Amino acid sequence: MATRINRNIYRGILILSFLVVNGLILFGITSVLSYLNTGADRTSMLHLEVEREDVYLPDVTWDNLNNPGRPLEKQTQGEIERDYLSSWYVKNIAYKTNDYYGIKDYYTDSARVKVYNTIDYNLNHKVNLNTTTLKHNLSLDFYSADGKLAVLEDKNVVSFKEVFKANKIITQERDTSSYKAILLLEDGFWRIRHLKKIENESHQIPKKVSLDFTGIKNAKGLNYYPKDSPWDMFGKKFNEFTIHLDFELIKKMGMNTIRIFVPYEDFGKASIDYIKLDRLKKTLAIAEKNKLKVVITLFDFYGNYDISDWTITNKHATIIVNACKNSNALLAWDIKNEPDLDFESRSSKTVINWLKQMIITVKNEDPYHPITIGWSSPEAATLLVDDLDFISFHYYKKIQNFRDDYKKIVIKSNDKPIMLQEYGLSSYSGLWNFYGGSEDNQAEYYKEIQSVLLENKIPFLAWTLYDFKEVPSSVAGRLPWRKNKQHNFGFITTNGEKKPSYSYFSLNKKGE
Repeated sequence: MATRINRNIYRGILILSFLVVNGLILFGITSVLSYLNTGADRTSMLHLEVEREDVYLPDVTWDNLNNPGRPLEKQTQGEIERDYLSSWYVKNIAYKTNDYYGIKDYYTDSARVKVYNTIDYNLNHKVNLNTTTLKHNLSLDFYSADGKLAVLEDKNVVSFKEVFKANKIITQERDTSSYKAILLLEDGFWRIRHLKKIENESHQIPKKVSLDFTGIKNAKGLNYYPKDSPWDMFGKKFNEFTIHLDFELIKKMGMNTIRIFVPYEDFGKASIDYIKLDRLKKTLAIAEKNKLKVVITLFDFYGNYDISDWTITNKHATIIVNACKNSNALLAWDIKNEPDLDFESRSSKTVINWLKQMIITVKNEDPYHPITIGWSSPEAATLLVDDLDFISFHYYKKIQNFRDDYKKIVIKSNDKPIMLQEYGLSSYSGLWNFYGGSEDNQAEYYKEIQSVLLENKIPFLAWTLYDFKEVPSSVAGRLPWRKNKQHNFGFITTNGEKKPSYSYFSLNKKGE
């Protein structure tokens, strides 16, 4: 009896084991089939940390889509453009890192040989290429009837290249070249079969626009932030009525110009925050109502400058400039606030090249408003003097040196207008400046410097209307002797009381 029971138990265990094993086999087969049907994600195949769309967005136009045979479908056009741009991007990354990853996904066997040979050569000679393209002008030459071959012309491609040897930069080059590209559809990818340089297509050079510098030469005003939202003017505390009252006050002071700032990351980089962009446009409208002109400083708190980032910053600038360029309040574009402070951390060559590119980008989008850069010191003021429309500099040095420093700028200015874009003195008095500051000292400062500026007809924008309760550490750092004084540069206290300096700065001496 016991023997029969044991046999039944063994049979049950065997049957159960059989069912479990077969179930696991079926589950495994199903999982494999599901994976094969789904396909691998391209980003993971490329071993890239971020998708191209987040870091590489050159300007692309299509001039011609006519094809005598099969018409190019809209979806296919998008796929060709996507993969064609990706081929440039993976090649840029490969040359920068001297790594093959991604090349086989966007180049056929024969086409990738040339890329591999370049990488091998660079590896052997300790050379790295930092490259990007900024503009592509595509036209369709041929699209096959079976939908598997496309021939493109890419005209006047704007590119920039840095060559490094043993991690030291040896040359930089801006280039405009045209290409003929043959692409094959393989495994869902439009791969480069052939890419050859061809003769550039002649294009009309835009006429140079004569600029009106009257507003620059007559500028009298200040740098502006609302009292309760400094360095976050377009954030959650944005209030049109508050800005209107402030602009009304600035106008009553006898001023005609303000300078405002567009923070790069807060405005969304290439993915522009259109709520904040709308607030910027509303600010311009309020300025126009109060008969104030506006200098817009772009790229506040930006600090990368690497050419791999150029297509993103180009896109950012293009959107903002086109949104604001038709405002009657707009006086000028300021590319960046105090970029020379980044020379040590990012290298002066890297920063200067980015600035030159941004000048070109902004000028292409808006040739009718002058462009400047807010240099941090008089020593840096004449950098890029040939590229800029007028000179801007900041001055926080001892006032007795101002006349001599200004004369040095005039000598190197090429007769271009010069604006004192930032200046001022903090009334902070405390432990961190040995109680050496005061509102009376600030008033004496403005009494002296305003007489110099008005006597010599120097355009000026002071720092700033209000004292601030909060100063972000990202602005002045965490060191208390630097940060604390930033609270008290205003003409009006945080309680709304006018400081003695107000009367020396204001041009309207009546009824105040």
